[in-house]
Amino acid sequence: MSDNNAAADASIATDSASAAPTETAPTESAAPQAGQHTVVWTILGVVVLLGLGFLVHSLTEWVPAATKGTGFGQIAKSIEFPVYAILVGFAANAILSALGLRKKMSRAFRTEFLIKTGLVLLGASINFAVIAKAAVPAIVQACLLITAVFLFTWWFSGVLGLDDKLRALLSSAISICGVSAAVAAAGAVQAKKEQLAYTASLVIAFAVPMIFLLPWASGLLGLSPAVTGAWIGGNIDTTAAVTAAGTMAGEQPLQIATIVKVTQNALLGVVAVLLTMYFTVKTQREAGDTSAPTLITLWRSFPKFVLGFLIASVVATIFASNADPTFAASAIGVANELRTWFLILAFVSIGLEFSFGSLKEAGWKPVLVFAAATVVNLAVGLLLAVLLWGSFTF
Repeated sequence: MSDNNAAADASIATDSASAAPTETAPTESAAPQAGQHTVVWTILGVVVLLGLGFLVHSLTEWVPAATKGTGFGQIAKSIEFPVYAILVGFAANAILSALGLRKKMSRAFRTEFLIKTGLVLLGASINFAVIAKAAVPAIVQACLLITAVFLFTWWFSGVLGLDDKLRALLSSAISICGVSAAVAAAGAVQAKKEQLAYTASLVIAFAVPMIFLLPWASGLLGLSPAVTGAWIGGNIDTTAAVTAAGTMAGEQPLQIATIVKVTQNALLGVVAVLLTMYFTVKTQREAGDTSAPTLITLWRSFPKFVLGFLIASVVATIFASNADPTFAASAIGVANELRTWFLILAFVSIGLEFSFGSLKEAGWKPVLVFAAATVVNLAVGLLLAVLLWGSFTF
């Protein structure tokens, strides 16, 4: 009986061993299938994004032509492509979400990549002499505005009892450059993914109205192009929204807005390192994390596209001063056309990536903090723009 049991046990062990590969085989083959599935959806997302981009481009040309001579004609003539792109993005967001397709295609909606590529190309259209001339007021404005808005947001969110990590994300996002700053801050303080989602959604929710409000308010107040650009660049949180608002305000305001914003972006690495030091030394000491930040940390947080923007401006300036004027103008024109396409796709992506669910989960306190900090940002930003850029000439 004992021998029979031993034989049975051996038989079971042998059967189990032979069956094991059969059980794990589906799991091993599922990985490449899942990867292929993701690639297919990403490709479909790219197709959708490009289709929406062509729709926006067509609307930008068709609407003014179709409404010419009507009461809406003058308004339609002044509406720039960012407006159509964001509205089309929101509409596509709603449709794709209702069909359950938006998340599957989300890898294709690369707002950060598209906007940063567009801004590097924007550098090619700005004479480097303008950047050099605007450097001093831009740096002064960035330092003062970031400090004032960051400290107010940090203090007010503390009064409302928000978590320190969420306070860091909110303060960085609204005082520097929106989502990019929130991402850098999240890495510096090891924030929760949900906190980053809250902050990113708030950034977009507040930035979109500013795209339309600030150009309109600048015209109402009679601000000069330089002051308008400085106010837009210093106050709107996301680089994409700054570019959209600057485009609506005009070419000169767009140049100054971009210079001010990329100057703020350049300080992102400094803020990230300071936050890392704060949370390492004070907040996370109990966890035994006493590592000190290094220059490598600063470099990793530094927005590399800022260097691309400056290099493009230098190269284009040298090229334009040495090449045949007609050929140089044609080459810069191609760069500007590419910039427009990248920005159209970026603004469509903003609408596609917007998450209403994250805003609901955030609760009212972060919303109140963001609203109060936005008011402070607008007031201090306008004051600094008038003081530092009032006499600036192109």
